[in-house]
Amino acid sequence: MILMENVTVRAGKFVLENLSISIRQGSHAVLMGKTGSGKTTILEAVCGLKPVVAGRILLHSRDVTSLKPAGRGIGYVPQDGALFPFLTVREHLEFALLIRRWNRSDIEARVIELATLLRLEKLLQRSVRGLSGGERQRVALGRALANHPETLCLDEPLSALDDETRAEMCEVLGAVRDRTGVSILHVTHSLSEAKTLADQIFVLRDGVIHEQNPTG
Repeated sequence: MILMENVTVRAGKFVLENLSISIRQGSHAVLMGKTGSGKTTILEAVCGLKPVVAGRILLHSRDVTSLKPAGRGIGYVPQDGALFPFLTVREHLEFALLIRRWNRSDIEARVIELATLLRLEKLLQRSVRGLSGGERQRVALGRALANHPETLCLDEPLSALDDETRAEMCEVLGAVRDRTGVSILHVTHSLSEAKTLADQIFVLRDGVIHEQNPTG
């Protein structure tokens, strides 16, 4: 569950006020809106990357409003993926687990699990430098999922992909939700993408979040 209650968030001179949103446990929720409307600002507030001036944010009934990003149990995929060019695919999948000092056998088991889920088995030893756009996005998704987050935040993860690769990634994202039960907040401009993936669709318009029927 992702809950924002009367949240005000500021990014420089840009301010969004009294925002409220309720995303069900295990839902794939899509947030849409015009460029510059504040979609990414909302996503970053949920992740703890933008300070909340008023109101509160709850993740799975836990108030995280004042917590640092690392304490929120969130996997985050920014728009550009933010991959490290000097690491292999395997090293990306291991990264969060090594920081948290998982033991070697558990890390190996988790890497294999993620590689299977995200269709990365044959790419584990590859540098990310030579990967396709879809492959890079799957690696970024795997890194975000590695430590079993309860919440996954995606900032336009499919925007730079061609139609065929986008369709493949939609299949992958559907499998991720089905297999993990993670609650997803996904920013996109694509209505077709939203209708393919979402069971909740929200539109940010003039500083107000409106929910609309995903089948409408």
